[in-house]
Amino acid sequence: MTLSAAVGQSRSLDGRQAAQQAAHQALEQLSGVPVSMGIVIFSQAHEVSDVLGGAIAMLGNTPLLGFSTVAELSRTGQGIHSVIVALLGGTDIHTRANWWPNFSRDSREAVKVLVSEFHLHEQTGGSLLFFADGLQGVADSLEELLPRGFQVAGGLVGGDFYMGRSAQIGGSLSGEGGLAAAFLEGRVTLGIGSAHGWEPVGAILEVTHSRGAWIRTLDDKPASEKYADLLGYEARDWLFPPLNRLVRLYPLGVEQHGSSDLLLRSPLRVEADGSLRMNIPVSDGLTSYLMVGSMEQCQRAAQRATLQALSALGKARPVFALVLVDVAWKMLMDADPGREIAVVQAVLGEDVPVAGGYVLGQVDRQRSGEDLEVRNQHIQVVLFGEV
Repeated sequence: MTLSAAVGQSRSLDGRQAAQQAAHQALEQLSGVPVSMGIVIFSQAHEVSDVLGGAIAMLGNTPLLGFSTVAELSRTGQGIHSVIVALLGGTDIHTRANWWPNFSRDSREAVKVLVSEFHLHEQTGGSLLFFADGLQGVADSLEELLPRGFQVAGGLVGGDFYMGRSAQIGGSLSGEGGLAAAFLEGRVTLGIGSAHGWEPVGAILEVTHSRGAWIRTLDDKPASEKYADLLGYEARDWLFPPLNRLVRLYPLGVEQHGSSDLLLRSPLRVEADGSLRMNIPVSDGLTSYLMVGSMEQCQRAAQRATLQALSALGKARPVFALVLVDVAWKMLMDADPGREIAVVQAVLGEDVPVAGGYVLGQVDRQRSGEDLEVRNQHIQVVLFGEV
């Protein structure tokens, strides 16, 4: 049966009701086509258990994958307090999904359990989708422990910055601070594109002391002092809202050996001791550049990422686009909310449904034999195509 997709969206103060209504809309669009998977993107204002309950009430035992976000994205633009349900339909896709706790506490162990329970060392072909806690978890465990042999696309997800809460849905389970994943096999492939709209401004910074997920000093100064030197305000002002969150707008572009491309590494926040809390570790001794973004460059990046995803699909027919956008884009493009999703939709055309949300990082692997890429500050367009 031909692969098809549909997206429903509903806004309500009641998370269960919003999920039911969104799922109902998507089911009506599928017009009786068997559902093989559901992707649920929901406002951080909703309790994950309510959203999951509403989705299951409409979709039964359909494998589900989902995450909370600060704002939801669809063809209508940027949503608030809504739930989006995207459904993949057809009989030639086979999906298994689950959720595991404690990625926030022990990221390595959570990834090990995923690899074991999904038998990923034995996989040749197929696609892994996942959403992992991006507020407390550390992403290098994914890079180290996920074996080769299949495509990968996913996000380091956030939600409530100030409470440090992120929620995920996997299968019939849900919770906060965990890891949700789904594995797809059959007549489906992914085309993945990623790009960003940030450029170096000339300030060179050496990472002189880092430990785990924290950058303690830059050029032998507390990180907050260095940011104050370059961007203004007093160093102590960077320890408190709003600057300790707006620091996300100014990532580090880290040099990598043998390449002229810079790796973007973005702070989640400035800690009380002046250090930068990251979710992708940065090693001592690396040279980096302060990066600044613009709305114009981000719009061009959204177009590039979409075209890259289409190219990666090859001859496969695009059916649905999942769009994961770094939360810094929301801050930067506040005057034109949802502009990035409009650019993606314009490139794809109105016949390809789109859905997405804001995240704190992305992970991808287009070809099964390639290394995994872990990114901050990008837009990631994941096209589902029929083969």
